[in-house]
Amino acid sequence: MTYRDKFNEWLGFDDMTKAELESISDEKEIEDRFYKDLAFGTGGLRGIMGAGTNRMNQYTVGKATLGLAHYLKAKYKGKLSVVIACDSRLNSKGFLWDAARIFASEGIKVFAYTYIVPVPVLSFTTRFLNCNAGVMITASHNPKEYNGYKVFDSTGCQLCTNDAKEAISYINKIENYSDIFSSIRHVDHYLRHKKIIGIYENELDEFLREVKKQSVYEEKSDLKIVYTPLHGTGLVPVTRALGNMDVTVLPEQEDPDGNFPTVKSPNPEDRAALSLAIEKAKEIGADIVLGTDPDCDRVGIAVRDNNDYVLFTGNQTGALLVKFICEMHREELSEKSTLVKTIVTSELGANIGRSYGVSVEETLTGFKYIGDKINQFEKDGRKFVIGYEESYGYLIGTHARDKDAVVSSMLICQMAAWYKNQGKTLVDALNEIYSEFGFYLDYLDSFVLKGKDGAEKIQSLMVTFREKGKTLFDGIDKIIDFKDGVGDLPKENVLKYIFTDGSWMAVRPSGTEPKIKVYYSVVDPDRENAKARLEGLRKVMGDIINS
Repeated sequence: MTYRDKFNEWLGFDDMTKAELESISDEKEIEDRFYKDLAFGTGGLRGIMGAGTNRMNQYTVGKATLGLAHYLKAKYKGKLSVVIACDSRLNSKGFLWDAARIFASEGIKVFAYTYIVPVPVLSFTTRFLNCNAGVMITASHNPKEYNGYKVFDSTGCQLCTNDAKEAISYINKIENYSDIFSSIRHVDHYLRHKKIIGIYENELDEFLREVKKQSVYEEKSDLKIVYTPLHGTGLVPVTRALGNMDVTVLPEQEDPDGNFPTVKSPNPEDRAALSLAIEKAKEIGADIVLGTDPDCDRVGIAVRDNNDYVLFTGNQTGALLVKFICEMHREELSEKSTLVKTIVTSELGANIGRSYGVSVEETLTGFKYIGDKINQFEKDGRKFVIGYEESYGYLIGTHARDKDAVVSSMLICQMAAWYKNQGKTLVDALNEIYSEFGFYLDYLDSFVLKGKDGAEKIQSLMVTFREKGKTLFDGIDKIIDFKDGVGDLPKENVLKYIFTDGSWMAVRPSGTEPKIKVYYSVVDPDRENAKARLEGLRKVMGDIINS
């Protein structure tokens, strides 16, 4: 079928879908909505909400759910169960109940959260309730127009390569969107017959008990914290995890709201998202600003430095956490203690871990691969110390198999209190690390290339970077092409350029958004030299991608 054929077919689905589609006059938008099906990437389904096969809506959620149900029934025998949760985004609760009643209609018992919760809570609950799978309705830190659908296996880890391919094969077999809900009863029917069971307070309490087990420093401190949940799910679990610390919650961003009215994008990687919290911190003289994204799996921080606040990168916070956790557990570390990071994460934290005798393992981009390593470690007797990625995701403890901003927020604040009791800020602590391990300057550029034309350009750019890689820059020692497979890592469309001085650059199409991402990590004893080098690399890449 052409995209126009699909468009005409969807006009007959329901009145709301018809009205939305008939209001579109731009042919390019119609093409973008229907030229492909919304695909699973590194984080499951994610896309702009609206009618169309390439959008997040009742029918694409229904297709994913029905296909997943068929996959689970083929994979497991006996009685099956899933747990479903959602964040504060628009339509999240509706998508949750749509998915719940499809699973229930397929004879799969559903545990459904009756209130919004973070991703790590869903990951934990999947294991806690011994479910066969978990589903989280979320689009993480994306703008308000987006939503998504993350799938977790029975261990609470997002589906990795082989399982994802198998599940997708079942999803792709479902071709007729209009029939998905034809025989599905109203959710009240399944609730009355206990095919869907509501989850209330117990599971969250159990999750927080596990988080508290990771606490390492509870000495009194006059540390002052400003916290913002950015209109998301973090308010209750994060403030409870921080316990009796001096926390001021930013009132303007306290309440869950899928419109995210105070920010352009609820992404704690962006200073703009934390600007109101930083203003509050200046007003009350806070030491640290803490911000979690809507599904509370990422956390960003800004640290007071004289009269201003410095926003830390994910690599910087990760390196500090590695040192803090290793220092607090120094006596327990052994040759089996292991740190896990992704291939696009700075080497700084890894080198800190190695200085404590900790082993280091690398995974592809996507926290599911770190979760999968935890599962492997449980089988071979290794001890998981910390896992993190440059995009503000960290996990300490094995209560979840995904990044967890709740436990990370607790430990970041404990770390800040530990340093403050020594008369130091986290800026001071980071400078001490640079003095010992060298200066690392890391950066990420994301280039948005929307629609069919954008997707084709991304493919063309990756061909160019492969064919002309060594001619684009001076000082390249080697190019690692993960598309060919590296070690025991799954094959992935990623290129990594290693320079002779230990700096590197990586190019990767996003698995969930219409973007091509370029990661830079420059190592240089001199900060100004590092900045100049970074700007030179960014200019070359920007000129190529924007041409």
